[in-house]
Amino acid sequence: MSDCYLPRLGGIEVQVADLVRSQSEAGHDVEVATATPGERIPGVHRIVARMPFDLPVHPRGGAHLLRLMTARRPDVVHVHTGAASPFAWMGVRAAVRAGLPVVVTVHSMWDPVTRTMYRGLDSLFGWTGWNIVGTTVSHAAARPIRAVTAGRVPVDVVSNGLDVSAWRPSGEAPREARDEVHIVAVGRLAPRKQPVRLLKLLLEARRRVPGEVPMRATLVGDGPARGSMERFLRSHGMQRWVSLPGRYSREQIRELLASADVFVAPAPRESFGIAALEARAAGVPVVARTQSGVADFVRPGKEGLLGRTFEELVRAVARLVRDRELREQIARHNRETELTRCTWPAVLDGFEHCYELAKTAAGMHGPKGPGAERG
Repeated sequence: MSDCYLPRLGGIEVQVADLVRSQSEAGHDVEVATATPGERIPGVHRIVARMPFDLPVHPRGGAHLLRLMTARRPDVVHVHTGAASPFAWMGVRAAVRAGLPVVVTVHSMWDPVTRTMYRGLDSLFGWTGWNIVGTTVSHAAARPIRAVTAGRVPVDVVSNGLDVSAWRPSGEAPREARDEVHIVAVGRLAPRKQPVRLLKLLLEARRRVPGEVPMRATLVGDGPARGSMERFLRSHGMQRWVSLPGRYSREQIRELLASADVFVAPAPRESFGIAALEARAAGVPVVARTQSGVADFVRPGKEGLLGRTFEELVRAVARLVRDRELREQIARHNRETELTRCTWPAVLDGFEHCYELAKTAAGMHGPKGPGAERG
């Protein structure tokens, strides 16, 4: 279950679709319930209402989902949520009422406002007392959730999945033969991702690099902050060395990473960072926040460099641009070291474990939850 699903394109949508494909290939019978409009596809139940801006919510979603779950009786209900996912949480409530095992995966970082909201919802509905099992995509994302649930809901960490072999470079990377240092970032150009701050970071790093070191940057993505970024580039004369090509397909991103020397993921509230993982799998050194989910697969001096503050990120980028030997050392490590925890077999094993926990909880305690019968 997910509010958002294909044909919408975003981190949760693509990750859930890849999970459905991987579980189906592993022999599971997987069906999807979503509030996202789109074409009719076998196994995808679109519970859609006419909403402004095609928002993926349904005012009577809970009743529809309860009927669907009662009719289908799945072995487990796996719900995927963002920071606020009303339709998905209707699904959690419906599944608990139906006495079904429930696993809830949170794909976002709960900030102070979100934590306050979920504490308030707990006081109204008592959701931390329902028989559910929680997962999230990184240790950084797990900490605020555990602070809210206070041990009443088990919260495991199951990484996002990646087909690592598809991102592995073939042969020796051509990036080492060039003098120019190419910096790449990939992500939605939304204010919460702080894309203008990324431009400030690049500008400051450029000032700290000797003029004889050629440097360019490609920032892939689209979104509401694009206009602000273009104005910043013009006002600081950065158009000559920073480009905003828009949204890229996965194939285009693979080609781009083949020419990248440094990948930058500066958002402090990045719950995981699938684009950074793709770059690491492609052999590119990654610069990211210490407090973000990227720190689960990037260690300082091994797969890249981490910084807690803006200043530390600037120093990290400038250091990698100046220090070719360090850059090549990290790139070589990333190309030669296999990722294991983020591969789809590892992810499927992690979810299988959570499914068994959820089945045990439902079997031991019965359908405890909103409106459930006791006895």
